[in-house]
Amino acid sequence: MTLHFGITWDYRCPFARIVHKHIVDGLLDGADWKVDFVPFSLGQVHVEEGEAPIWERPQDDTGILALQAAVVVRDTMPDQFPVVHRALFEARHAEGAQLRDEPVLRALLEANGIDPDPVFAEVASGRPLEIIRDEHTRVATDLDVWGVPTFMASGRAAFVRLMDLPADGTDARQSIERIVDMVTNWSALNEFKHTSLDR
Repeated sequence: MTLHFGITWDYRCPFARIVHKHIVDGLLDGADWKVDFVPFSLGQVHVEEGEAPIWERPQDDTGILALQAAVVVRDTMPDQFPVVHRALFEARHAEGAQLRDEPVLRALLEANGIDPDPVFAEVASGRPLEIIRDEHTRVATDLDVWGVPTFMASGRAAFVRLMDLPADGTDARQSIERIVDMVTNWSALNEFKHTSLDR
C-alpha cells in the first residue's frame, strides 16, 4: 500500500537536508511513497510582529528564490524534481553555495538537465511566490507547523530531526517509514529527544 505523507522544506536548514536526502534516496530506491513536498519559508517564520510578510518583500529573504525555482520544477517537471531538490540541498550544505543568487541556481538547474530560462520566467510571473505563501500558510494554520523538516500525515504533524545522512536506499526507506508510522500511529508521543549526541 502506498505510503502518503507531506514534508516541509527550506534549503537553509541542515536538518531538512538530512531528512530530504533520506526521502529522495528512498524514492530513487523504489519506495512506494506519495510525497507532498511543501515549501515553508523560514524567513516568514522570523518576521517580527508588525513587519510586512516576506511575501511582500521577497528580496529581503535569502531563501525564497531557491524555493520559488524548486516549486516551478516540482509543479512542471515532477519526475526531475527529486534529483534537483537533492542537488540544491547538497549545493547549499556540502558546497556552501549561495542559493539566493540567480546565477548559482541557473548553473545548478543546467547541471541537472533543466533549462533555467523557463523556470525563471515563471518565477518572474509571481505565481511561485503565491504558491509558497499559500502552502506555507495552509500548513501553519491547519497543522500548527512552525518549522522544517515537519512530517505531515493523517491530519497530524511532527517536527523531526535526523542526525545522519542515509547509508543507502534501504536505510533511507526504513528511517522514513519508521517516522511516518510514529506520526500516524503513535499519537501519545509528543516529544522524544536524546539528552546527548554520544552514541
